[in-house]
Amino acid sequence: MDKETIADVKNAGFPDHPHRGFETVTYMLEGQFKHEDFTGHKGTIGPGDLQWMTAGRGIVHSEMPVKSKEMEEGTGRGAYGLQLWINLPKEHKMCEPQYQELLDAQIPRATPQEGVVIKVIAGESHGITSQVYTRTPTLYLDFKLARNKTVVQPIPASYSGFIYVLKGMIHVGDENIGQQVVGKAHQTMILSMDGATTVRIQTKDNADEMSAEDEEEEAHFVLIAGEPIKEPVVQIGPFVMNSKEEVYETYQDYRDGVNGFERTRT
Repeated sequence: MDKETIADVKNAGFPDHPHRGFETVTYMLEGQFKHEDFTGHKGTIGPGDLQWMTAGRGIVHSEMPVKSKEMEEGTGRGAYGLQLWINLPKEHKMCEPQYQELLDAQIPRATPQEGVVIKVIAGESHGITSQVYTRTPTLYLDFKLARNKTVVQPIPASYSGFIYVLKGMIHVGDENIGQQVVGKAHQTMILSMDGATTVRIQTKDNADEMSAEDEEEEAHFVLIAGEPIKEPVVQIGPFVMNSKEEVYETYQDYRDGVNGFERTRT
């Protein structure tokens, strides 16, 4: 699952809460979030930064927006970003927690042509490979396309995924065979690969379809895909396991402070 989060000054953020059995991938677009967990690991995630947290057998953490001067004055829109939850296969669900954290400048970019910039958060694009290790094979790409550009992104045929449009307008598919779909800001486009190994994405003028604001904007979107685990999955609240029984056991472990949650007591 993914969520887009806008945090205001007075009432926002995610105080202490637990996780087990999956990974959270936090990618900031604007503003800052401060993170801290029960091991003492803490830091601040700023615009363009990435935190890839493997909760594994147990994490209790908080994620709170940092108040900027603009937020205090009511002129800024706060902390704005994406968080993706990635399921872990059964063999990794009880692994030790781990973090992979990259500043914006540390995330490699592919520039296959002028007016096309691809941040390679996970996986590979146009010869550029991410340094992020993925226990569940994952492709996570941030695209910025100027108008009248076309990019073709390879995707393994076994993957499933989606495109989430942050701003602007994109055309996905091949218009020459009548299989092109339009995506606009804040829309999610589910990819139907059907054995295909590439996805074609295009930006056009489309002045008659765009607002005055959109006409000035480049298209900005993320493409996220991954290898299906093909195991039973049960998500209840902050825990993602293979059965209801395992989720109930996790709640008991959390209440008792055992099996990965020992540090919740202090």
